[in-house]
Amino acid sequence: MMINIVTALISGLLMGAGLVISGMTSPDKVLGFLDITGFWDPTLMLVMGGAILVNLPATWLILKRQQPANAEHFHLPERTTVDKPLVLGTALFGIGWGIAGICPGPAVTSLLSGSADIILFFLAMIAGFRLHKATSLLAR
Repeated sequence: MMINIVTALISGLLMGAGLVISGMTSPDKVLGFLDITGFWDPTLMLVMGGAILVNLPATWLILKRQQPANAEHFHLPERTTVDKPLVLGTALFGIGWGIAGICPGPAVTSLLSGSADIILFFLAMIAGFRLHKATSLLAR
């Protein structure tokens, strides 16, 4: 159990450091990336491409193992189809991302800045999670 906590802590530190070092916690970077008809900034695409280049071979090697190092089995997606909830969620995510220039990972990382805008975004994101959970339970 302790190894899982340490692994999660190290993973979070690595991702947070990567976001800060690459400048991806800045909403201006995201909004610049989304502004493809204006002053387009491709650096976000380079960060994502770099992450995929590092993660792709690592994931391929890890999935060749019988089981993960810190769990009894792999937790892989069971559904891979494009359905209505996926399309709706993607659209809502895109709208929120385009308005604020912030997505969940950088928002959590940026909480340490103490910015009122980031704290408000984070609280609204948690409210969105709770709202979805409540409406999902009602739909059952």
